[in-house]
Amino acid sequence: MTTDPVAPIRADAHLRGSVVLFLSLAAALGTSAIYPLQPAIAEVADGLGLRMTVAGLALACGPIGYLMGLALLVPLVDRFPPARVLAAQFAVLAVALAVCATVQNAWQLGLIMTVVGACSAVGAGLSSVASRLAAPHRRATTLGLVTAGISVGILAGRIAGGWLADEIGWRGTLLTFAAAAAAVSICCLPALPATRGAGERGYLATLRSLPGLFGRYAALRAAAAAGALWFFAFCAVWAGLAVALSEPPFAYSAERIGLYALAGLSGVLATQVAGAWTDRVGARPVILTGLALAATAAVLAGFTLTSTPVTLVCLALFDAGLFAAQVANQSTVLALDPAAPARFNSAYMLVYFVGGSLGTASGAAAVERFGWPATAVLAAVAIAAAAGIVARATPVFLYRSVR
Repeated sequence: MTTDPVAPIRADAHLRGSVVLFLSLAAALGTSAIYPLQPAIAEVADGLGLRMTVAGLALACGPIGYLMGLALLVPLVDRFPPARVLAAQFAVLAVALAVCATVQNAWQLGLIMTVVGACSAVGAGLSSVASRLAAPHRRATTLGLVTAGISVGILAGRIAGGWLADEIGWRGTLLTFAAAAAAVSICCLPALPATRGAGERGYLATLRSLPGLFGRYAALRAAAAAGALWFFAFCAVWAGLAVALSEPPFAYSAERIGLYALAGLSGVLATQVAGAWTDRVGARPVILTGLALAATAAVLAGFTLTSTPVTLVCLALFDAGLFAAQVANQSTVLALDPAAPARFNSAYMLVYFVGGSLGTASGAAAVERFGWPATAVLAAVAIAAAAGIVARATPVFLYRSVR
């Protein structure tokens, strides 16, 4: 692998297994950074003397910042050396988390959480690098490993946040995450490639090109719409579950609610299987199988909340199905331009995350107004709509890495 910081990466400059593992672990940490305070929202509100709704609005700035990071930061990994871009992003993330631990009011919390959210989009940058450097016949498999890290981050951030907040307080939780981000920043320079991608557009030209990608590529439109629908369902279920378990007759603590996410972690294994099967048989059958599993599990979870073992099994199957679908779906997006995939990934993830943000808001509101069973059924309907889009989409969903 060349180390010339201005030379494009050669086609044979594939990733070593140790580098893929680092990409996955780094993606997990970066993605988790906006989630640790979610189970501890009551503690944050008490610590700052805020109403719960105000604290919730301030923490919601994290996902808003994440959207900004997807648009403004992810395309940089095709234009500049990934090692430098991602090391800087993790360094800023570490500083922002440390500063967030010192905030004294709502506007400070919201402002810093916006920066934290923007930098936590580093996971999308890491997956773009993995896709660009992976061997063609193992592209989806490699992407599956990094996506597993992102999935772990989404769930483990809540688990670790709930546990740490009870043990060392929410400020100590943020400092712990800050130290971990600083360590990853230091490791990025020797671990990641110092070579730039093949993107020749200027930075501003790349940003301006993002909306036009949806007009030019039907496959991107279909993949983004389907992904947004099932991420809506994913976030609606997990946000709604937290509300349902925090209210009578359960009235669980933040730590206990966070532990439910352990069931979802078992679904992370599905990303590796999904990546391998996408390389073999194409994306469409993997996506449709995953969505069928997730929709069924969502409906069952809606009517079994009083049985913890059954609920945990349903959550594991629900996450496994959606994680598998995401790996296969994203592989079609990144294959549209294998030499410079970051801008496609950025465009896709923007729409995907908007769906998730709407799901988070809708899930919590739906449980309070209609109850948990109706919320779970709503999620299943969204997943079914996503399956319909994939079933009718263009043949790109038959994509296989081996050609």
